[in-house]
Amino acid sequence: MRTGTPARVGQYTALLAYLVFLAFPFLWLVSIAFKPPRELGSLHPTWIPKDPTLDNFRQAFDEQPLLHAALNSLLAALAAAVVAVLIATPTAYVLARRRTRLAKAVTGWVVVSQAFPFVLLIIPLFLVLKNLRLINSVPGLVLVYVVWALPFALWMLAGYVRAVPPELEEAAAVDGAGRVRTLVSVTAPLLAPGIVATALFAFITAWNEFFFALVLLKTPEKQTLPVVLTHFIGAEGVADLGPLAAAAFLATLPSLVVFALIQRRITGGMLTGAVKS
Repeated sequence: MRTGTPARVGQYTALLAYLVFLAFPFLWLVSIAFKPPRELGSLHPTWIPKDPTLDNFRQAFDEQPLLHAALNSLLAALAAAVVAVLIATPTAYVLARRRTRLAKAVTGWVVVSQAFPFVLLIIPLFLVLKNLRLINSVPGLVLVYVVWALPFALWMLAGYVRAVPPELEEAAAVDGAGRVRTLVSVTAPLLAPGIVATALFAFITAWNEFFFALVLLKTPEKQTLPVVLTHFIGAEGVADLGPLAAAAFLATLPSLVVFALIQRRITGGMLTGAVKS
């Protein structure tokens, strides 16, 4: 059935309202980042700064080691994304192709584990990292990020594996390919959109994560960017609004750039025409 004009107008109106709801915090953040102090204290704030300035950015870099913290976040996020994908891809393949009770139990546990709050996990993770002597270290933080990202990565990639036609793997088996060769040469290339999407999820999750980094990293030179952003808030809870907005704006750019670069791989289909009907 064709959608009528009133219904279509309502759909686009709802979509526009949702986009405005999502974009408002970011646009307001950008506006504050370029405003001088006198405009930040104005009783009649405006969207567009009347006298835009870069002083907030200069002050942010002068007050806090943003570049070093961003490097720590980048290393942790990239390492977590790569390790999570390397572990999740073969595991998801087994879960999707093996219809055993154990595979179903593992899949159910993966779904249930997503409901666990951070506070419930931090104490056992802290004790494990302490025994491994990885407290206050970026590798220890990467290990935590991998553990946290794996359940969703497994669930996500298992769905992509199920979408791959089994006939392709059967044809590879007839040609003499083993399970590992089939996964590497046949299934993995077709999973590229899912692998990219999973890596993006793991990267953004690790890049934006705050709680684990706050608890596990104590040395200032090892802290990640979200933790360093809290240093712009004084002991009495008063925020240095201009530099904080400037630093927060810079912290959001990597996630946006990464998503813009690979979004075509996420939405692009790679299975069209793979198997004749």
